[in-house]
Amino acid sequence: MTVKQVTFAAQHHQLTNINVWTADSQWLVYDVRPSGASFTGLTLERVNVHSGEVEVLYTAQHGAHVGVVTVSAHLPPRYAFIQGPEHPDAQWQYDFHHRRGVILMDGQAHNMEACDITPPYTPGALRGGSHVHVFSPDGSRLSYTYNDHVMHEWDAREDLRNVGVAVPLCPVTPPKTHPRECDGDYFCVLVSQTTAQPVPGSNDINRAYEEGWVGDNGYRRADGTQQRWALAFIGDTLNLAGEKHPEVFIVDLPAELAAYAQEGDAPLAGSETRLPAPPAGVQQRRLTFTPQGIALQPRHWLRSSPDGSRIAFLMADAQQVVQLWTVSPNGGEPQQLTHSAHSIQSAFSWHPQGTALAFICDNSVMLCDSQSGELTRLTVFTTAAPSGDAVVFSPDGQQIAWMQEVAGWRQLFTVTIR
Repeated sequence: MTVKQVTFAAQHHQLTNINVWTADSQWLVYDVRPSGASFTGLTLERVNVHSGEVEVLYTAQHGAHVGVVTVSAHLPPRYAFIQGPEHPDAQWQYDFHHRRGVILMDGQAHNMEACDITPPYTPGALRGGSHVHVFSPDGSRLSYTYNDHVMHEWDAREDLRNVGVAVPLCPVTPPKTHPRECDGDYFCVLVSQTTAQPVPGSNDINRAYEEGWVGDNGYRRADGTQQRWALAFIGDTLNLAGEKHPEVFIVDLPAELAAYAQEGDAPLAGSETRLPAPPAGVQQRRLTFTPQGIALQPRHWLRSSPDGSRIAFLMADAQQVVQLWTVSPNGGEPQQLTHSAHSIQSAFSWHPQGTALAFICDNSVMLCDSQSGELTRLTVFTTAAPSGDAVVFSPDGQQIAWMQEVAGWRQLFTVTIR
């Protein structure tokens, strides 16, 4: 095992929690935001993990800022990222509901989603801000989380976070009657369903977030058939006492692109007092019914094994130690994988072959056997823990990337697995 620091510039280097390696396992993509909630980065960059060469991929213009970059799993690379508003003013500044997804390929940037915030709204366009754009394993579509400008203006309590999907059905070109409206290359929909007032003890949720694609090719249903497309996500239910109780949910998605444009019982584009609704037939299912809810700290995203048979998440055990657990996309009892004396401290990722997972535990990068849960320490214990935001396997499964602070700057590191 070889540990290597790969960035050294006196600036922050921020990895997203997934899809940060180019398909050839040669480059890591990152943004330069300060850690925390500040969204003030101007460039997206990549570094060659072998030579240390750094390339600037994109520079924001006109007062905008960029961040949270991911890359597709095939060459040539396509990059997806958040862009804040250009020419921000008192009425339109960066916020959850004032940002958009952008796709960069061959140096050309295009809007992922169209924006339409004046009625009548356009199916396939969004009405607010998308976030953490993750290419599906085959690179054909993207998932994201979303907040809605229209609902925020009507009643901020109704601006609920949801999960959406962008599919290459057709470009979307709404009539542009507001200066912030724009065209987009993908047809975008919400696929989760939320309510501002969940019934305590029910499967209602008021927030859907931290989603992940299920399987490289979906998952096998209990009846033996294959569900090609699905997303798992965290949904905030309320327990009988009315307290937030996060659980694992899943939504099965259509195989045919045209099905994303099929309206169900509620408007696909939403209304002035209602969020956009999922396409016809798209329904979420609750997978876990845990006594205390899954862990919110450390922040993590649901991640499926490559074969789609297990969805991994973090939850405290009986001793209140945060462990790694898995649940089938068909439901059933969660299975505890790790039995560590120390809580897991980070988001995690799966080895491309499904044989292991990687995360931070006991202030070290750990390799976890996906069958036994046995932990192997890959880096030495440090007084200051590595960043918990991202611990990501390379596509060839031979390296893991993460972040650690050095002399006040967040730098990128890799460890080679032998």
